Amino acid sequence: MSENPATPETAAAAADVTAAHAPVTAAPPARPLGATAASAAVPRRGAPMFPDGTGPAADPAGSHHERRIRSFQPRRSRVTASQAEALRRLWPTWGMDIDGLSRLDLDAFFGGLPVVLEIGFGMGEATAQMAAADPGTGILGCDVHTPGQGNLLRLAERNGLSNIRVANGDAIILLREMLAPGSLAGLRVYFPDPWPKKRHHKRRLIQPEFVALAATRLAPGALVHCATDWEPYAEQMLEVLAAEPALENLHSGYAPRPEFRPLTRFEGQGLDKGHTVHDLLFRRRG
Repeated sequence: MSENPATPETAAAAADVTAAHAPVTAAPPARPLGATAASAAVPRRGAPMFPDGTGPAADPAGSHHERRIRSFQPRRSRVTASQAEALRRLWPTWGMDIDGLSRLDLDAFFGGLPVVLEIGFGMGEATAQMAAADPGTGILGCDVHTPGQGNLLRLAERNGLSNIRVANGDAIILLREMLAPGSLAGLRVYFPDPWPKKRHHKRRLIQPEFVALAATRLAPGALVHCATDWEPYAEQMLEVLAAEPALENLHSGYAPRPEFRPLTRFEGQGLDKGHTVHDLLFRRRG
């Protein structure tokens, strides 16, 4: 089960947000954001969600990077008032768009903390729990789901977590164009979209090319941790990770679930359906 509850078939391919249900024949009276209903935080179809540039961009890399098969579809969906408020207030400090135009200074962004990259954090509950349990490690969460980005920032502020930053856009561009070799202390990919149909397997994130690229951005000893409840994808993950010469498996096959990875509600739903969750723990060779 993916951390993101929407499936590729139901996800909107466009970056436009869902239109508000209120009639648009007349403009509604101005109200403070915190006093609006959840749907009132969503602009009308076609209108930019953050016209003043205080939130994540719809397509941060634009067209200056090559076209290729992607493992995700950008989805803004319905953003609640609290999520939108968190994005507007916190994005300029704790957020970044993956535009691929400059190198990211992780030391400056995280105040010198070692940084783990988490790709696909869903609504951010597990990310916030791990950040709280390990305040000495920075977590750079990469996702394209606007509600989840806002929710993670909201959780970080509410719980006083200064070791979380949010990256918006394509993780491959982030790794290839914006992160220096050997700059990451770890990589986490939890419950990525399994793309279960055979014709969609090429869209899966964990492929040899991706793993080879990610390995170059990991410092010696950095931990790669993947988890999935989709058995065929787990088998592919194990095969691909084991074939990467820069990585070594910390177990003979799959790993027991580490205590530092929280049990999320989506994972719990998968377990209730009889799914088996597989963890994989690999380490960057020195």
